[in-house]
Amino acid sequence: MAKKQFQAEAQRLLDLMVNSIYTHKEIFLRELISNASDAIDKIYYKALTDENIEFNKDDYYIKVIPDRQKRTLTVEDTGIGMTKEELEENLGTIAKSGSLAFKQEHEIKDGYDIIGQFGVGFYSAFMVAKKVTVISKALGSDEAYKWEAEGADGYTIEPCTKEKVGTEVILHLKENTEDEFYDDYLNEYRLRAIIKKYSDFIRYPIKMKVTKTRLKEGSDKEIETYVEEEIINSMVPIWRKNKNELKKEDYENFYREKHFGFDKPLTYLHINAEGTISYRAILYIPESIPFAFYTKDYEKGLELYANGVLIMSKCPDLLPDYFSFVKGLVDSEDLSLNISREMLQHDRQLQYIAKNIKNRIKKELEQLLHNEREKYEKFFQNFGRQLKYGVYMDYGQHKEDLQDLLLFYSSKEKKLVTLEEYVSRMPAEQKYIYYAAGESVERISKLPQTERIADLGYEILYFTDDIDEFAIRMLHTYKGKEFRPVAGSDLGLEAKEEKAEKVETDKEQEEIFRKMKAVLGDKVKEVKASQRLKSHPVCLATEGDLTIEMEKVLKKLPHNLQVKAEKILEINTGHQVFTALKNAFAHDEEKFKLYTELLYNQALLIEGLPVEDPVALTEMICRVMV
Repeated sequence: MAKKQFQAEAQRLLDLMVNSIYTHKEIFLRELISNASDAIDKIYYKALTDENIEFNKDDYYIKVIPDRQKRTLTVEDTGIGMTKEELEENLGTIAKSGSLAFKQEHEIKDGYDIIGQFGVGFYSAFMVAKKVTVISKALGSDEAYKWEAEGADGYTIEPCTKEKVGTEVILHLKENTEDEFYDDYLNEYRLRAIIKKYSDFIRYPIKMKVTKTRLKEGSDKEIETYVEEEIINSMVPIWRKNKNELKKEDYENFYREKHFGFDKPLTYLHINAEGTISYRAILYIPESIPFAFYTKDYEKGLELYANGVLIMSKCPDLLPDYFSFVKGLVDSEDLSLNISREMLQHDRQLQYIAKNIKNRIKKELEQLLHNEREKYEKFFQNFGRQLKYGVYMDYGQHKEDLQDLLLFYSSKEKKLVTLEEYVSRMPAEQKYIYYAAGESVERISKLPQTERIADLGYEILYFTDDIDEFAIRMLHTYKGKEFRPVAGSDLGLEAKEEKAEKVETDKEQEEIFRKMKAVLGDKVKEVKASQRLKSHPVCLATEGDLTIEMEKVLKKLPHNLQVKAEKILEINTGHQVFTALKNAFAHDEEKFKLYTELLYNQALLIEGLPVEDPVALTEMICRVMV
């Protein structure tokens, strides 16, 4: 029997197939099962136009048969089979796709599609096999043929016997090495895991004999093992079912089965989009934060399927970073796959699906916010920080998508509120949205800088996340209202209010503040009379874009950025402490310096900033006490 040579540059291309195209060797089983599914699909399509062909789905299946003694793995199907000419054309020419030709020849309808488009998947078998044997009998033919090849040296085709229409692909496994244990692909548990991972939703049953245990007949203790053929795959995926067939429990069970999390989903979306680009998706918003979510090790992405076949376990391009907490999957028949079917071509189909998914997630969050506020607040406690990062990232280009999803604690409402809710309550004369930043709601509520704004009856938003001020700087305004920090140098109050509250600064005060600045040096940019303090003697204000809280955040970063906010020490000239300061200025220079340092350190402590010299501070306190 003469050996025939492969067409194309077989040696080079087959070497590429085995060593470069596929990332994981286990992919071979996905490819062979997909080809088997295609072969059954072809009978289905022929039955649509040929009344002599009956298609009873129960008669069609795929079998995976491991044989440890022979060290072979067989993938058998009851599909359309191949003639001698088709074996030579489809398997003798690498990258010749019979499925693609069939797809081009027939109009594909009814949600079925032919998976194999490139004609290279079959050759992935050579990643694990030293020899591949294909036995096939075509529909309508009385003859069967055997195709056999060992690598790229060539192949043989000869007649053989086979009773039923269909194809058997027999892999004679390579010998085990130190790096690769090929016998692993004869282990029923390993095979089951691969089938469930990649081919669980192939529409035809995938059968395999599995070992089970049971009590021996007549015994209540003795266990015996037995072998039974079992359907391994689920076949009909949940996302292809009608929503009215499914209950909440079905979605929650699927969430657990897919190991999307150990919690329950807070909410879920079932999408069935039909159009120029059709896709189905099930998306989950987790109830709790995924492990390592706020670390660099966390890997975002949705599972990506093409016609029920897993293409990518994590496709990051389907989710924007600010929605990276979303779990789930997408299945489409319209994706442009690359040659290995492991990755996606970055084309308009992917971008279209990603854009729609982003919009659906946003809409679902908005519905939660407006209709199930308690549930949304639970979500926001876990993932609100990620939304704020989304506002900040990419120079604020996503702020329009996210600003109405943000929540901040309100000084008036004593709970989380939206920016829309804040603006709706603003008095007519209030020009700005005021905020205060700190480590906690409790600490912010005690800040001296909040007194003036609160006294005017204005609401203050409390920022307790380190990202808050950075995100707000990207927003800059909301519905035409600019954000202003209560510790900023300019509160932007009406002129008449400024005049009513303004404290006359006489020459003596100016001299006192000049002297205090000289004592403190470059620790502060300026010392001045405060227009925001009511009961507190001192506070720090800032000038410029960098606030004290932002300074704290930046100094915690790994790069150890040496940044400093421009601090202004503000003194309440109506407080009795200022009276003591004036007396010291007039009569005791050392005491004046002591009081100045004490007031400065007091302001640092109020802001949660480190005292530069704790020992010196305690000594100063002792001197005052003595």
